[in-house]
Amino acid sequence: QVQLVESGGGLVQPGGTLRLACATSKSILSSYTMGWYRQAPGKQRDLVATITTGGNTNYAGSVKGRFTISRDNAKNTVYLQMNGLKPEDTAIYYCNAYLTLSRYYWGQGTQVTVSS
Repeated sequence: QVQLVESGGGLVQPGGTLRLACATSKSILSSYTMGWYRQAPGKQRDLVATITTGGNTNYAGSVKGRFTISRDNAKNTVYLQMNGLKPEDTAIYYCNAYLTLSRYYWGQGTQVTVSS
């Protein structure tokens, strides 16, 4: 059974930082493109960032320059470093592992709230 376990969410003031972590297995991390998505109340789930097994990254325009996705193969973990947080970044953040259209997995989500 594939497990993606997110951590690191919380409440932060505008301009603050958070680092999300997604722990998984070695087999997943070595084969799947990993990503972070987010879903705000009443909105669809949107891409935040992805990282391939080769380390290529892709970001949504709204987070480019503020967020950084990375992977630590030794710890079987993917991170999302979030700097310069804004109230509009408030959402549930989900870790995703993608291989094909019929083989992908989601974590349980972690809440990020940006508010003063």
